[in-house]
Amino acid sequence: MEQYFGFDLGDAESAIARLKAGDAGTPEIVPVRDAGSFITAYAQLDTGELLIGESACYDAHAVKRAIRFKSGFLTDPQSEKDVKRFAAGVLGELYADGKVVKNDDSVFYIGCPAGWDSAARERYRAIFEDVGYPPARIVSESRAALISACQSKHFQVGYDIMEKPVLVVDIGSSTTDFAFILGRKEVELQTAGEVRLGGGIMDELVLEESIRLSEDADRVRRALEQSPPWRSYCEFAARRLKEQYFSDEDYWKDRDCAKTVRILAGKGAKLTLRLDEKIADRVLNRGAKQLDGRSFSQAFIESLKAVRQKIGGERLPELLFLTGGVSKLKVVRQWCQSVFPEAVVITGAEPEFSVARGLAHSGRIDAEMRAFRREVDDLIDSSTVERIVEGRVDDLYRRVVDALVEPLLRQVAVPVFERWRSGDIRRLSDIDGAMQKEIEAWLHSDDAQALLIAPIAEWLKPVAYDVEEKTMPICVRHGIPYRALSLNSYFALSDIDIRIDAREVFAVEELTWLINGIISIIVGLICGGSGLALISGGISGIVAGAIGSLLLLLLGKDKLQEMLMNMDVLKPVRRLIPRAHFESRIERLTEEVKASFYSNLENEKNAGITARMVAEISQQIEQCLSRMAEVVEIPL
Repeated sequence: MEQYFGFDLGDAESAIARLKAGDAGTPEIVPVRDAGSFITAYAQLDTGELLIGESACYDAHAVKRAIRFKSGFLTDPQSEKDVKRFAAGVLGELYADGKVVKNDDSVFYIGCPAGWDSAARERYRAIFEDVGYPPARIVSESRAALISACQSKHFQVGYDIMEKPVLVVDIGSSTTDFAFILGRKEVELQTAGEVRLGGGIMDELVLEESIRLSEDADRVRRALEQSPPWRSYCEFAARRLKEQYFSDEDYWKDRDCAKTVRILAGKGAKLTLRLDEKIADRVLNRGAKQLDGRSFSQAFIESLKAVRQKIGGERLPELLFLTGGVSKLKVVRQWCQSVFPEAVVITGAEPEFSVARGLAHSGRIDAEMRAFRREVDDLIDSSTVERIVEGRVDDLYRRVVDALVEPLLRQVAVPVFERWRSGDIRRLSDIDGAMQKEIEAWLHSDDAQALLIAPIAEWLKPVAYDVEEKTMPICVRHGIPYRALSLNSYFALSDIDIRIDAREVFAVEELTWLINGIISIIVGLICGGSGLALISGGISGIVAGAIGSLLLLLLGKDKLQEMLMNMDVLKPVRRLIPRAHFESRIERLTEEVKASFYSNLENEKNAGITARMVAEISQQIEQCLSRMAEVVEIPL
């Protein structure tokens, strides 16, 4: 790609920025009809010529004219037609000036309100494609504004934004968009009560105040009623005056802030637009019909408070970024600071161009992201993660055994012993079958799965560090913070919707070999092959030992073992063996089970189960890396 264009098509004004491939500097503003920020208006002349910008507002030869039409895109079919004509006119101007050359390797990034859904965005994108634009992509205007701030050398915001909650307040001509960025995710926040709240309302109020104070008020009103385009043009002049005044109120305290407009509609009229301290106070604090009787300041502050309430108290924004022409007004920053006192409020030096520049930056970012994703995908497609997991799988087995054996003995072996002691299990030979059944059921229980979470989480840490040694160079090459692909950071984030789940990382099916191994060891140690291990010790052990010695002489070892295993021991004899005695042996049995398990680890583990476990754990990690890569956006 040779160059990236950012097209901020606003309801009142538009701007275009351009960034050449490989240039990490500030995108240049591309003038249209010699204006960096040009009025969103078009006029079809009787000659067939299509005018764009300011001249379209008042040219006497216009047979069709449209101004401020984008705000109706979602609801008014005519708006879509007007956007298409305006977009065509802008493209024609760019071709005429040589800013765009046919068949150039260029791409346009076009802004839209944060609240537009994917269907509206695609419909909007198709307009530019139909008109003949180079490949076009749609990006949220609020996100573009924040990207512009992050890329600005003036702010030095940088990558810290990735770790902080940020509120973007994009004050357009017709609406104000609130975009909350949290954990690299953008959350749409509608304006309070769905009110029409934009800088254009303030322009209307400035114009109305100027007309009210005009000596020729009736004539001006008639002229503007006859010509909506001239009214829009006067509102545009009021907008420029408003920005001029509010950007330095102290300067204008002793100076006349005024602009005269000659209206050529009807019989013609002259209107002097003026702002001073008293007029400004009325504009900001007097009730307006456009806002259902509320003042602009009241409506704006109420919207900010509604946003604060929706965000909640836990993750309030630490940075509040203002964009749009109205953000130049100091009073707007004061309103924001009053509602969000804990946030740093910043505004760009040229907020009217911040969205266009952010859109152009998006093109370069996309190119970098595609290269970044290719490297991440190559890593995932390789066997790197599998080799890392396989190298540590024995440690996973050991951690699981350490976590399970003692609880298993206490929650399974002791109850099974109690069942034999109470007579529920009649013969010693039945214990191994009962033990196997109970162990399998327990290992499939939620309690056992819960016990696996901690050892698995601990095991994942060194695995994650090994993976990070592979991902860190990728991040460095593309200027991305290495934490963006840090599994340890990912697992630690409280707002990530993926939790360590023992069923995912260590599925029950993969416990087959562990189940069989633990069962065989426990049954062997507890039952001892002859049943004497279960009942030996104490007075009962002496009695059992004496009986056993006598029977050994009479029957021989094999016959004795068979007889004992199938003997239905009388309940009184069983009761001689106290439960406390068996429980006291649990600690020694625990260590013996672990020792036996470890000694058989290398020789007896099931290769097929291990291979499947490695594959599934690796897949979980790779899916995690893929999800993390998807949400990485430079600088978000």
